[in-house]
Amino acid sequence: MSEENARTSTVVVGCAIVDGRVVEGVPALPDGAVWVRGERIAAVGPRAEVLAQAREAGDHATVDLGGAYLTPGLVNMHTHLSLALPGTGGDGVKAMNPHELALYMADGARRTLLSGVTTVRCVAESNHADFALRRAINAGRVPGPRIFTAGRALVCTGGHGHDNPDTLECDGADGFRRGVRSQVKAGADLIKVMISGGIAGEHERITTRQLFPDELAAVIETAHAWGRRVTAHAGPAELIAEAVELGLDCVEHGYELTEAVAARMAERGTALVPTLLVTRCKEFFDELGVPEWMQARSLGAGPRHLDSYATAVAAGVEVLLGSDMPPFWHFEGTTASVRELEYMSETGIGPARALYAGTLGPVRWLGATDDLGTVQPGRFADLIAMDADPAAHTSAFRGVRWVMTGGRVVRDDQAGWSVG
Repeated sequence: MSEENARTSTVVVGCAIVDGRVVEGVPALPDGAVWVRGERIAAVGPRAEVLAQAREAGDHATVDLGGAYLTPGLVNMHTHLSLALPGTGGDGVKAMNPHELALYMADGARRTLLSGVTTVRCVAESNHADFALRRAINAGRVPGPRIFTAGRALVCTGGHGHDNPDTLECDGADGFRRGVRSQVKAGADLIKVMISGGIAGEHERITTRQLFPDELAAVIETAHAWGRRVTAHAGPAELIAEAVELGLDCVEHGYELTEAVAARMAERGTALVPTLLVTRCKEFFDELGVPEWMQARSLGAGPRHLDSYATAVAAGVEVLLGSDMPPFWHFEGTTASVRELEYMSETGIGPARALYAGTLGPVRWLGATDDLGTVQPGRFADLIAMDADPAAHTSAFRGVRWVMTGGRVVRDDQAGWSVG
């Protein structure tokens, strides 16, 4: 491990600093510096000023990024570290015993962190292994991103994903209230609910209703009473419209939005995590042995999905990064997280807004702005560096070459090492 990792005070220099506040008029800081003490950022500013502050306080290490652009780490809002799609790849995950699954998820967490994703929102994980993984990461026993998790997603009997241990079957308003409380009891930061069919359910359609209004109202009311936000796997506009009126906080996928529903989402502050990759990833499906029926449904939904996303953007809906595919997965020349962000940028929001959608926007939804999302004093030092400006070109994230989490460098390509 490098010397700077052993110290509690580090000054990062040789960088231009930019974050999601660029969309709000906060410009990049050229030739900037970041002073990190312990896990958090102590100071940010021009290089000479920050170095003077650090010298006055005592011993510190200096890390020179050689002219890189420094941003907060990416936040992936639709993550399944225990993903098990239909097909041979998913069957292998389903066959794992609890110990194997824990190690598999820990490896995925490590890869996720090294790819530049320093925070994830898990939206359905098997058998509550996510809570054990989060504790291990927080204790420093394994490397990985900060985890916000929904625990097991709530589904109706036979509903979307019911055949995986990452969901909990519920029925009726009382059943769904118990479901919410069970996940809160386990430690969930948010609640995920499946309100429609999807591309991975053989005996359903994307448009299949899976919760009735009283059931969904029970989920949202109970979660909000416990201070948890709710996100919903949802495809058709009609069901999304009902959910938005009931107070839904976020929509996953949103395959078939209309102008009227998108406008209402924007008005009510309901965010969208579009997961554009899931309807344009044949290479990924082939790699996992996903059956033809699912591939046809997924890829066939692609054009309408893209139109739906464009409709949401035009209406002013808050759109946030989420890949659904494992965040670190190598796909179309980069990682799934970066490719998703590129699609979002290219087909609607542009690079500056994409930087926001991959960092500060998700953190605001998570209610974690005191700790994450910007390069500011007091925030955790979860930082990544690349050689091009991501506020000008989203593809800059393809060049992530340095990663810090909680003040500890875990990847440095110029030095030729990482934590794994």
